[in-house]
Amino acid sequence: MLRISNATVFTPDRRIQDGAVLADGRWIVEVGTSHEVSWPESAQTLDASGLLLVPGFIELQLNGAFGHDFTSDPSSIWPVAKKLPRFGVTTFLPTIITSPLETIAAAQKAVAGSAVDAAGGAVPLGLHLEGPFLNSEKKGAHDAAYLRRPDLAAIDGWSPEQGVRLVTLAPELPGALELISALTDRAVVVSAGHSAASYVEAMSGIGAGIRYGTHLFNAMAPLHQREPGVAGAVLTDPRVVAGIICDGFHTHPAMVKLAWQALGGRRLNLVSDAIAALGMLPGRYSIGHSRINVDDTCARLLDGTLAGSIVGLDGALRNLLAFTGCALEEGLQTITTTPASVMGLGANRGTIAPRHLADLVLLTPDLQVHTTVVAGKVVYQAHKP
Repeated sequence: MLRISNATVFTPDRRIQDGAVLADGRWIVEVGTSHEVSWPESAQTLDASGLLLVPGFIELQLNGAFGHDFTSDPSSIWPVAKKLPRFGVTTFLPTIITSPLETIAAAQKAVAGSAVDAAGGAVPLGLHLEGPFLNSEKKGAHDAAYLRRPDLAAIDGWSPEQGVRLVTLAPELPGALELISALTDRAVVVSAGHSAASYVEAMSGIGAGIRYGTHLFNAMAPLHQREPGVAGAVLTDPRVVAGIICDGFHTHPAMVKLAWQALGGRRLNLVSDAIAALGMLPGRYSIGHSRINVDDTCARLLDGTLAGSIVGLDGALRNLLAFTGCALEEGLQTITTTPASVMGLGANRGTIAPRHLADLVLLTPDLQVHTTVVAGKVVYQAHKP
């Protein structure tokens, strides 16, 4: 058993001062004040005085980290998973960008059985396939050679049971609506992204089943007063949650604030969209088949195109609070309950409450990750006693 005491605990409906959480194995069994929560002498105890206890972070778009790129080497998902708790991440979707179907199949094999404990690290719940059904006009860092039109035969075997949880596509492409419906019927979440769709085309995609928008404002037509495009559809349709890269480069702070004011914590989801350079020094890295230059602030293709970020999800949270002035309770929704809801994980992840997984993060008052717990096990500590 694990008992964390003397923390400021953030639960779904309140902030508990001098709070405590007791986990028995993988599950939270009790939440309350430190005086209310009892524990056996055999329990491991963590004194969290001066720290904030929040739910584990859920990352829906991660291309790689610590020198590894998932598209180039899907087997690297596991060594990255072990280190991700450094950023507070306890659950994530490895992202495979536009690539041959054989690469996607290899990634599916790599995450097989991933719902089981990830050997002391973050748990990959399946894949986010960003492509290959994207619009070449908005390809960004994706290799145009591997883009293809929507094809029902190409998605044979794409399902949560076979490792595919989220698919980003351009809804305006011929055959896209049929693909959206087919994937939705299999309980795969479909997202609009890397798209030049008009507002009408985007709304048709939402009508067919799209429920997410990939990195809002990036790789889509600009928000225009007479043609709102994908951004306008995502911002105004209450059925859709928007992912957003909050690194200060992909999306201007004012646009992050605009998205926050329109969507709030229940419909805005922070993603890192981080690449292999996350957790590494500046230098040259890759994403898929593209080479990337990384400095102290951002990552760009050799032609200057932005290509993923180098900010972890904890840094994105700090940026959100700075850009919008929102309360921590509100900002936490964007990386806990909101992604859990999008992915249908709300029954046991994203919340500190009894009968939920003991995926927890202790933060310092300035929101630096101090300790991360996955399924009741301490897997990362920044300051070991």
